[in-house]
Amino acid sequence: MLAVWVEQLLGFASEALSAIRQQERYPDFMAWARTEGAGYFQEDIAIAQALAPVLWSQTPLERLAFDSEPLATPGRNEPCWCDSGRKFKHCCYAVQFPTEIPDQMMWMLSLREWKGPTLKAALASGKAPAQALLEAGLIAAESGQSGRAMQILESLFDGSDWTRLPEQAEPAFEILIDLYQERGFTRKRAALLDDVLERGPLFLRGVALERLCLMHLDNDDLDSARSAFVKAQQALPDSPTLAYIEAMLLLHEGHEAEAKERSAFWYRRLARQGELDPDQLEFLAALAQNPGATLADQLLSAEEDLATPLTAIQALLEALPTAPLLDLRSDASAARITYHVSAREATLFAAWHRHFQVMVDEEVTLGFREDPWVQAAEWMPALCAHPEWLDAPQVVQDVTLALTNRFGSLPWMAPSLLEPLAKRLSRWLDQARAQGEGSLCWDDADNAILLRTGLALVVGMERGAREQSRQLAEQLLHIDSEDSLGLRELVLDQLLRDGRNHAALELTEHNEDDGSMLLGLLLGRALALYRLDRFDQAEEVLQEALAHNRYALAILCAENPRPVLPPAQGQVEPGTRAEAWQYRTLMRDQWRSTPGALDWLEAHRNQTR
Repeated sequence: MLAVWVEQLLGFASEALSAIRQQERYPDFMAWARTEGAGYFQEDIAIAQALAPVLWSQTPLERLAFDSEPLATPGRNEPCWCDSGRKFKHCCYAVQFPTEIPDQMMWMLSLREWKGPTLKAALASGKAPAQALLEAGLIAAESGQSGRAMQILESLFDGSDWTRLPEQAEPAFEILIDLYQERGFTRKRAALLDDVLERGPLFLRGVALERLCLMHLDNDDLDSARSAFVKAQQALPDSPTLAYIEAMLLLHEGHEAEAKERSAFWYRRLARQGELDPDQLEFLAALAQNPGATLADQLLSAEEDLATPLTAIQALLEALPTAPLLDLRSDASAARITYHVSAREATLFAAWHRHFQVMVDEEVTLGFREDPWVQAAEWMPALCAHPEWLDAPQVVQDVTLALTNRFGSLPWMAPSLLEPLAKRLSRWLDQARAQGEGSLCWDDADNAILLRTGLALVVGMERGAREQSRQLAEQLLHIDSEDSLGLRELVLDQLLRDGRNHAALELTEHNEDDGSMLLGLLLGRALALYRLDRFDQAEEVLQEALAHNRYALAILCAENPRPVLPPAQGQVEPGTRAEAWQYRTLMRDQWRSTPGALDWLEAHRNQTR
């Protein structure tokens, strides 16, 4: 019965609003209510007449610059406000509604109806109740009206009066942040987060910090992510979201055992408090058992239409047979090894490409000319039906790039999606090495297919399968003496993360890089020397790093530096702020976690000013 009443109420209120907008005059509206209103309540004219004055009193009127024209509630013996001519106590006063009438309902419906300049003026008036903005914004977002939702929710979170925000504003805040991200409004997103963190209510500050932590994780900025997490923990110490975020953060940092321990801690703590619903407790229990697998399952279930084919892809990759041998040739005189696409591989690729239909963009390192995931519902089932397509390195390249571009930043997806492909590529690289001495150079024959696939796998597994990533990178370095993929710095970073400082130092002793990655190599060498207590040598290398990039130490040492946006063309130039910021993003957490290292850098920076 209550659901029927709510449906009747909304239907009547929507049509009442249309009637009011005709003239915005109370007598005209009441005439409509008496002649048309009963039809919304099974011909009960009493309910329509009693409800109409309530709705009129809360309706914003355009002729009054969006003020309402509320009616004074009559006394029991005064004429009823519905203009029936009877006393109030014998008319509308005697009507009982099944629920309270929300004070903001007509504002909410108006915000749903208004468009263009009228909506803009209504929002600018500042007269809309916060609850009406919240509800109208959520409805617009759910119905796919992202522009309207953003416009309305911006008025809710304009910062003019944070005290008026309803507690239910949390999901609306997250929706607005998501809309900014989807539509590319990065500055608006940053400004809103800054405003909330500086002046917003506590419950929103915690949410903002959680979102900030996730954003830093997406950007591989582990140091900033850790800082945001600590602040979020201080703001909302009992938020169950923190368990999820800490597990993600620890997995990104490569601390799988600690992720499991901390997840178990959160489960015990929050279970004792007894405030979580069964679904939340079940998720936390699963997280405590296996954080990586639980996060992977959660991601797959959130993919909606792609959940089933992605699960099938996982099963396919797990059961892949041994990779067949390739056509690899050695030219001892030129010290070259070359891979040549065979006729069978070309046929397999052609069959695959009838479904995949997206070409690799050879102008960029790891990308396509179009988005392959638009067609994913077609190519993933086709691949599962034809696993033999993965005998062709070009198909492996496409699948690897697609999976890395979508899931490579999520450590928990690497074991099931990328490791099986890495094993396949590793077998081919072993075959190439068995041809004899020589280098598998990018520009020779079809070598780029194997090398591009290798780079994508190394990058994609760097967080979630670090050991496999490093082994594959070292294998590629061993067979590609030119280091055409720029893997030396990446392997160096991984060695430093694993505490293998002697191996890291050895890797940097023969620098044949072209200079584009010199900063990472120099600072990595300096960090390894510092950890090994070889301070004089570390000081010399630091001088080289400073000569190469004068911004590096200042940006690396600063606690909250202003982010440096990457150049529009995507290529970070040596010696620039962008290069220094890129290094900070990737490696500051290693300097911070090394006792005394940042203080040592700061002291050196002060000496060279």
